[in-house]
Amino acid sequence: MWYQQTLTLGEKSRGFHLVTEEVLGQIAEISRIKVGLLHLLLQHTSASLTLNENCDPTVRHDMEHHFLKSVPDNAPYEHDYEGPDDMPSHIKSSLLGVSLLLPVQSGRVMLGTWQGIWLGEHRVHGGSRKIIATLQGE
Repeated sequence: MWYQQTLTLGEKSRGFHLVTEEVLGQIAEISRIKVGLLHLLLQHTSASLTLNENCDPTVRHDMEHHFLKSVPDNAPYEHDYEGPDDMPSHIKSSLLGVSLLLPVQSGRVMLGTWQGIWLGEHRVHGGSRKIIATLQGE
């Protein structure tokens, strides 16, 4: 069985956000999969998807602090069409990536105990975000 749908994530502030439930809650067909794969593709070049800590929110805060320091808004970028956070957002998106491939078993995504799906919102005003979810399994 193959299934594909477009998910919409609500607008988030700049930073890292735990979106596991927001993402998986939109894919009812997962419950029908015995063994399979879920591919998530974020359709944006100024945000990212990653797996990380799902419990302590200070990890997300520390991650944001690290990236603001490592990829600052005020560096001398040529590409600044949409403001000073434009090019740094593209760099962060490329460093972290925009897709995840996750195993599914018995109707559940098989994340580790402390793993959650994060949206990295790298723009000050990023807006809603779209994810193409492709589910394949038996």
